[in-house]
Amino acid sequence: MEHLKSILAALFRDTTNNLIIDVMFFMVLALVLTFFNQKIQVWMWLREAENALKRLQFLASKAKSITIETVKELGKPSFDPAPLIDDFLDFFYIEPVSLDPSGVLRRLEHILNVRDKRIEAFTKRIAPNADPTAASNIEGLLEATMVLNYLYREIRHLLLLGKRTKSVIFIMQLQMTLPLIMRYAEAFFGAVDAFSKGKPIGDGVGALVAAKLMQGKPWREIAENVIASEFEFKGRHVIVIKAKGPGAEIGKPGEAIARIVAERGGNISRIIMIDAAAKLEGEKTGRIAEGVGAAIGDPGPEKFKIEEIAVRYGIPLDAIAIKLSLEEAITAMRKELVEAAEKAVQKILNIITERVEEGETVIVAGIGNTIGIGQ
Repeated sequence: MEHLKSILAALFRDTTNNLIIDVMFFMVLALVLTFFNQKIQVWMWLREAENALKRLQFLASKAKSITIETVKELGKPSFDPAPLIDDFLDFFYIEPVSLDPSGVLRRLEHILNVRDKRIEAFTKRIAPNADPTAASNIEGLLEATMVLNYLYREIRHLLLLGKRTKSVIFIMQLQMTLPLIMRYAEAFFGAVDAFSKGKPIGDGVGALVAAKLMQGKPWREIAENVIASEFEFKGRHVIVIKAKGPGAEIGKPGEAIARIVAERGGNISRIIMIDAAAKLEGEKTGRIAEGVGAAIGDPGPEKFKIEEIAVRYGIPLDAIAIKLSLEEAITAMRKELVEAAEKAVQKILNIITERVEEGETVIVAGIGNTIGIGQ
């Protein structure tokens, strides 16, 4: 810019009017900014997207490496599982058509069951010697790695498409969504670490509450990967359910609750559900909120079963939510959540005492991934 100003000064050396020189300088600068400002901005956005893509590539590659090493360590296959894992990372499922809503949940449940069985079968193939707990953890590890792989491929696609089309609006939208996408990516990379080491994750806080209630008591498997424990508390009959654990299991709590209610002919006075829930920015991790309804982060089938059986027999549904962020939900459980679980146990016992009459039966369902959480 100083060089440009000196050229203008030379052009006007016959005059001493610096004001004219300054006006000309700023006119030229304004023209430059007018024609090139948008291109400079787009260049900066593309640089940010390229840097984000490099980070995503690293996270996806590192997650795949951790998955392969974990499979080799826990599954002890007699072959190299890397090529099979690399191919399986593109695995997907297609949701059923919803234009005709009749039976859509039944069809969705069928697709989800097929998906789960495929992942389970693949895990047995690449980790034939893994015990049931390790196999469940490998399944969770695979799913977290699949998410990272998808995020990397999706951002790469959008970036290359933006460069090809040179659409300012398209590139701007990509740049605006990148902070949230990167936040998700870092969270799922934390999940990879948790699943590979079998650490409890934040999403399991509901299961932890149930485990504390049934600790030291006999239990039985009531539905697929769901256990139930029954005991007396101040003259009330309490049935606590949770995913089996300590592997990375969620089970079918809706099926379990429906079976228990059916076994007792609907003679259930109340259903209390505890689950992790997304907190708003500014809210404290571990904050406990109480409400009504089926507290379960389910695509639909399990939640529907709970709501349907509750409506059929007129059973009140109490919901207890323990607040956390997305990152905290899928990474190693924090101290605040462990402390919140203790408080939730006391809240549940208070609800049973206040809202359930002596001689009545209540179901307490701890919802969430039960990795690292036993009975």
